[in-house]
Amino acid sequence: MFNTLDWIIVGLYCIGIISLATYVSRTSSGKERTAEDYFLAGRSLPWWAIGASLIAANISAEQIIGMSGQGFVVGMAIAVWELTAAIALIVMAKFFLPLFLEKKIYTMPQFLEERFDRRVSLVLSFFWLTVYIFINLTTVLWLGSIAIHTLTGLSLINGLILLALLSLAYSLFGGLKAVAMTDIVQVILLIFGGLAVSYIALNTISDDSGVLSGLTIVYQELPEKFDMILSQDNPSYENLPGIWILLGAGVWIGHFAYWGFNQYITQRALGAKSIKEAQKGVMFAAYLKLLMPLVIVLPGICAAILFPVLEKSDQAYPTMMSLLPNGLLGLTFAALIAAIVSSLASMTNSISTIFTMDIYRKFSKNHVSQSKLISIGRNTVIVSLLIAVIVAKPLLGSFDSIFQYIQNFTGLFTPGILVIFLVALFWNKATTLSTLVAAISSLVLSVVISFTFPELPYIHRMGIVFFISGFACYMTALIQGYQVQAKAIDLNGIDFTTSKSFNINTIIVVSVLAFIYITFA
Repeated sequence: MFNTLDWIIVGLYCIGIISLATYVSRTSSGKERTAEDYFLAGRSLPWWAIGASLIAANISAEQIIGMSGQGFVVGMAIAVWELTAAIALIVMAKFFLPLFLEKKIYTMPQFLEERFDRRVSLVLSFFWLTVYIFINLTTVLWLGSIAIHTLTGLSLINGLILLALLSLAYSLFGGLKAVAMTDIVQVILLIFGGLAVSYIALNTISDDSGVLSGLTIVYQELPEKFDMILSQDNPSYENLPGIWILLGAGVWIGHFAYWGFNQYITQRALGAKSIKEAQKGVMFAAYLKLLMPLVIVLPGICAAILFPVLEKSDQAYPTMMSLLPNGLLGLTFAALIAAIVSSLASMTNSISTIFTMDIYRKFSKNHVSQSKLISIGRNTVIVSLLIAVIVAKPLLGSFDSIFQYIQNFTGLFTPGILVIFLVALFWNKATTLSTLVAAISSLVLSVVISFTFPELPYIHRMGIVFFISGFACYMTALIQGYQVQAKAIDLNGIDFTTSKSFNINTIIVVSVLAFIYITFA
């Protein structure tokens, strides 16, 4: 377990990451920092920072710990969320980003206000603030504190406070630029740490005979853990319903809503120098997604052999880390902390952006200075983290697998959100009322179906709700006159073409995915 060397390494990481954040967020002497500087990094992010930051924002405790726990229970099939995300990222880069960057928006609610009116913007603003604070922040903090407790013995409450303070230390004053630039270091540590855990685990399983030998043993002893498509008699079929996990609408609804219209994800791309730079960054993230199963799922499968009896499945990854030698344990632990803190910083940055730009500024009667906006944003970061620390244990302390809880809960809202944004972007007859009807019908239908048909996989429920709420949106617009709206987006003015290298890389990514699923179906 942890010794002095490990603590020294973790301490050096904390000092280093805070120093880096402070350095990159500095401003020229005499230059006043603007809201655009703070919330969108002055729209100056290069492709490598965008790609790394997208992965760092996405991969956190709920993925590393939660998905590794699902690897322990289900196996590699859970990696569908990582692998197919590569496709969603490519779609987002080609069809969604050109529209958002052309509009030069700060937030997703701002876009909806420009397309519809303030009512739609406010509904989505309050929804995202609620989800980000009470689901996303609390989940990352709670799972992170579990990992800290398992490895170091530090109490869960102290772990929560430590993570919150570390996140504040480097994101509070630097804004998105500090978050994005430090994310590069975080992603390097994340990938190195995850691969180190997988390497040590496989080598241990093979009695030091090597990784390939260990992987062969795992495959021979637990062949069912490598099934990418689950059979109907599998206990986890409800969450991963066979071939429908690929062909059904549900998984793609989740992906497009998350990668295309999720504030703390899209905010990275919105801070790009140009559309081409943003697309290169997103493609980089797509390639990293193909690597993630080896980093966050494989350790859980190995745990099923080395530690077949665990109190909770979410203990799989922290338990596997105990195999690491001192020094490497500290470095890998720093990688886990890096992933957690990065996601916390990303979420709080988006929370502060939405609250400041879409709520506070809109309701303020007087002109608000740039410095005032930044101050409000920083205070919002502090308050959101404080709330999350307080409610984390009461909300999540009783769950065994928090990853599936998150997927199921967010699935209640996701179909309606996707309908709203798709019609906002691509349907010029969509009205304010029709989008509100879609949002309300989506939530109501999701809740009703969940209670009426509890055995129905939530993936299927999302697909059903998406199509019904979309139809409700269409019928409402039809009743209202079915006319082109004054605020509709003129798609003729948007350039959707992509570079030759982007197209070639798209073919490569799709081919790799096809090979994986054909081989391990």
